[in-house]
Amino acid sequence: MANCDTCCGAAAAQLALRQRGVLKTVLVINAAAFAIMVVAAMQARSSALLSDSFDYLGDALTYLVSLWAVGRSMHAKTQVARIKGGLIVMAGLLVLVQLGWRAWHPAEPLFAWMGAFSLLGLLANGWCLLLLYRHRDDDLNMSSVWICSRNDVAANLSVVLAAAGVWAFDAAWPDRLVALGLAVLLLRSGCGVLRDAARSTR
Repeated sequence: MANCDTCCGAAAAQLALRQRGVLKTVLVINAAAFAIMVVAAMQARSSALLSDSFDYLGDALTYLVSLWAVGRSMHAKTQVARIKGGLIVMAGLLVLVQLGWRAWHPAEPLFAWMGAFSLLGLLANGWCLLLLYRHRDDDLNMSSVWICSRNDVAANLSVVLAAAGVWAFDAAWPDRLVALGLAVLLLRSGCGVLRDAARSTR
């Protein structure tokens, strides 16, 4: 029994070490992507790209609290999941606020900037998704991180489509429409993480 406990403890320690390594990597990627994307979004005058940059910021904060939760109790992981759910919901609300501001201050987005930087973001998020794939079912903490990364890839693809729409129709509405869709995605995902945390508590 003692040997079994020792083996289980060693396996848990190794798993926690791998999780920390992955989370540190994706944290750095998302923090760098946020800094780049928010500048690109301002230059491109794109609501969809700015929504994507808010998503990177929320993810960077999410990975930071997830890193703290690795190896801790289920109660701690549940509390962290609540924080992550709240951050995702907040990102969705920020997108809606930005859309409202853009409605009063319209500007034609630059599709070339949108397309180039959304493809760059897609590469970064694809890398994160591959890194997190093997840990997606480890526990509630890593599962919620996986959901964030999966949302990022969907968001990047949406911005690519928005850029194509702005170019094809020579209008700003595809950019606004995709930004609205991203806001809905963020709100639904955040509420889903909060529901999972509530079920875990019960």
